[in-house]
Amino acid sequence: MILTALQVALGGAVGAVCRYLTNVAMKAVFGIGFPWGTLTVNIVGSFLMGALVVVLERKGMPHFVPLIMTGFLGGFTTFSAFSLDAIFLMEDGRTEVAMVYIVASVLVSLAALVIGLAFARGVVPLP
Repeated sequence: MILTALQVALGGAVGAVCRYLTNVAMKAVFGIGFPWGTLTVNIVGSFLMGALVVVLERKGMPHFVPLIMTGFLGGFTTFSAFSLDAIFLMEDGRTEVAMVYIVASVLVSLAALVIGLAFARGVVPLP
């Protein structure tokens, strides 16, 4: 139990730092007018979740789930920041942009997860 909690904590710390750096990079590239960083981490995180659930299962590595899936991806992706960004866009009078952001975040993240699953299933052989 303690080792598992430490794995989650370590993965979460690394994931959170990666999310922060992604946000910094996206603001440097695209500016602050749209939450590109949050959108990026949620889409990339969804793809990785889809791919890694297959890889870890097929490679018989369930012991990495707390570190990678719960920890890293839990720290990397963020539903709360997505929600806050959407509300800030609406409060700023950019309701149409907020709606595009909400729909794109949900649909593209789901599509990325499905693509990740399909990719890993095509690349990683069954045991």
